[in-house]
Amino acid sequence: MARPLEHITILDLSRVLACPFASMILAELGATVIKVEQPGTGDETRSFEPRVADKDGNPDGGESAYYMAFNRSKQSITVNLRSEQGQQIVRDLAADVDVVIENFPVGTLKRYGLGPDALREINPKLVYLSCTGFGQTGPYAPRKGYDTVFQAMGGIMSLTGERDGGPVKPGLPVADLTSGLWAAIAVLSALQGRSATGQGCHIDLSMFDAQVSLLTLAAARWFALHEVPPRLGTEHPGRVPSASFQAQGGRWLHITASDQHWVPLCQVLKLEAWGADAELKTNAGRVRRREEVMRHLTEAIAAWDRDALCAAMDAASVPAGPINSVDEVLSDPHVQARGMVGHFDHPAIGEFPALPVPLRFDGWDDPSLGRPPLLGEHTETVLRERLGLDADRVRALREAKAI
Repeated sequence: MARPLEHITILDLSRVLACPFASMILAELGATVIKVEQPGTGDETRSFEPRVADKDGNPDGGESAYYMAFNRSKQSITVNLRSEQGQQIVRDLAADVDVVIENFPVGTLKRYGLGPDALREINPKLVYLSCTGFGQTGPYAPRKGYDTVFQAMGGIMSLTGERDGGPVKPGLPVADLTSGLWAAIAVLSALQGRSATGQGCHIDLSMFDAQVSLLTLAAARWFALHEVPPRLGTEHPGRVPSASFQAQGGRWLHITASDQHWVPLCQVLKLEAWGADAELKTNAGRVRRREEVMRHLTEAIAAWDRDALCAAMDAASVPAGPINSVDEVLSDPHVQARGMVGHFDHPAIGEFPALPVPLRFDGWDDPSLGRPPLLGEHTETVLRERLGLDADRVRALREAKAI
C-alpha cells in the first residue's frame, strides 16, 4: 500500500503557523513538501519559544518546539526571494509541482514575479493557494493581522468568557489552526477537481473569512432570533444541561445531556423526584428554567468525587468527561492506545514526542510521523535532482546569496 498523496508535490512558500500546519498535514498524508525558507534565518518560528536543548543539553544548539510542531515531514531549501536568481529558482520549481502554498501580504509575490498569474502561466495545472489575513479583495485586504486579531474581529472572543465577564481568547491559536484546516481542505478539493478537468486554479483564503464561517450556531441564533449570544462560560446557549461542574477537591467535569439523558442523570445524582418534573423532561423547559437546573445540579455534583461521578455517568450512558489538563490528556490510556502521541528522531535533539495526523485508513497506509528538516537541509538535493543544477552552479548561487 501507499499513502494517498504520494503522487503530489507541494512548493510551500509559507511560514509561521496556519499554512505550515496545512502543508504538514498534506506531507504526512504522503505529499512531497518542499519548504522554501529565508537563507540564514529560515521560517521565523525557528527562533520561537519554547526551545528544546540539543543532545548535549545546550538550549542554544537545539530547536524550536514551535517550529517542529508545524513542519514535520518536509524538505527545507533556502532561497532568497528578493534575489532575481532566487525568484527564478522558485519559477523553475513551480513548473513541475502540483501545488504552491503562500501566505505573504497581498501583492508581495506578484512584485517578485511569483504571483498566481505568473506561475500558472508557466504551469496551467498548478493549484495556487494564497492565505492572507483578510483576502485578496475588500476594504480590509491591505491590513495585517495575527491569530488573536482574527479571533477578535471574527466573533469567537465575544462568545468566550464567563457570564458577565470580559471577552477571553481560547487557549490555543484557533484562528491559525482552523485556517490551516481550511487550507488543507481547499488544496484537496482543487486537486480533486483538477483530476477531473485537468485545470488548475487560484485559491483566495482569508483567515478572517475562515473565522466568520465558524460562527455557525451563533450566526443561526442571530438569523433566527436576532439574538446576539451572550458569554455563558462553559454553558450552551440552547441546551441545558451542557456545562462544566466542580466536584469535590476542586476537580472539574463537563456534562452535556439531551432529553434521553435527563432521567438517568437525575437518578445518578439522587434527584429523581425533581427530575420527574414534566417540564424539565424537555430541553425547552430546562432552558426556560436554566438557573434552577444549574443550581440543583451544581449543588448535587459538588458532593461527588469527580472520577467516581464520571464512572457513574458512563454506566448510565450520560455523556460526561473530566476536564483534563494537557499532561493528563497526553498520558490518557485511550490517547495512548490510539497512538495519538508518537515520536520522531531528530539529528540535533534526538527522540522527541509529537502529535500525529489523527486519521486511520483501511485501504491506504496511515499518515507517517516524520521529523522536521534542518534549515536548508535539502537545498542541494532539490536543486540537483529537480532542476538539474551541478555543483558549480549551486556554489555560484550561494556566492550570489540567492540560496
